[in-house]
Amino acid sequence: MFSIVVVTVFLASCLAMPIQEPYSYSSAVGQGLGTPFVSSGEGRITGVRVWETNNNYYYYYYYYYNSNAYISGFQLRYGYTWSPVFGREGGVKQEMELFNDEAIVEVSGKYNPADYIGHLVLTTNNGRTLSAGLPSQISFNFYPANMGNELRLLSGRFNGVGITSIGAHWGLVYMEGAGNSTGNSTSS
Repeated sequence: MFSIVVVTVFLASCLAMPIQEPYSYSSAVGQGLGTPFVSSGEGRITGVRVWETNNNYYYYYYYYYNSNAYISGFQLRYGYTWSPVFGREGGVKQEMELFNDEAIVEVSGKYNPADYIGHLVLTTNNGRTLSAGLPSQISFNFYPANMGNELRLLSGRFNGVGITSIGAHWGLVYMEGAGNSTGNSTSS
C-alpha cells in the first residue's frame, strides 16, 4: 500500500513540473519590407559572413554630415555547407569561423525603423564577436530563453539593397560529435 502512495505522489509531481520548451524565438525588428528569408541547414552553425555598406555624405557648405551604414547581406555555414546569401554581397565582408563546441548565443545591433538593419553583432559562448555596420538608431538584443540553447537560424526580410528586418530562432542541437571541427581526428 505504501509503495502505491509513493508511486502516485511521484507521478503527480512529474505532472506538476513545467516542461521546458527546447526552442525559443526573438521577434523580428526592422521595417519588414521586401522578400522574406529563413536560413536553415543541418547541424550547428560553423561560420558567418556579413556584408556591410557604409555611405558617408559630407556637405561642407551646409555643415551637414550623414553617416548611413547598413547590413547589405549575410550568410551562415552549417557544418561544411554555406547557406545562400540573404540580401546581397555588397560592401565590406566580415567573416568568422567558429571553433570546436563554439556557438552563437547572442545577436544584437541597431536598426533604423525607416529602412535597414544598420549594425549587427554576433557573440559566441567563448566571448568572441563579429561586428558589422555602424551603431546608430534603435538597439536590439536577442538571446535564447533557455539555458544551453544556441542560434539555429535567422529570419526576416531583405530588398535589393540590404536587410530590412531580422529575428533569431534558438534551440538545442542534437547530434553526435556536435563540435565544429573542420579537421580530421584520429583515435588510438
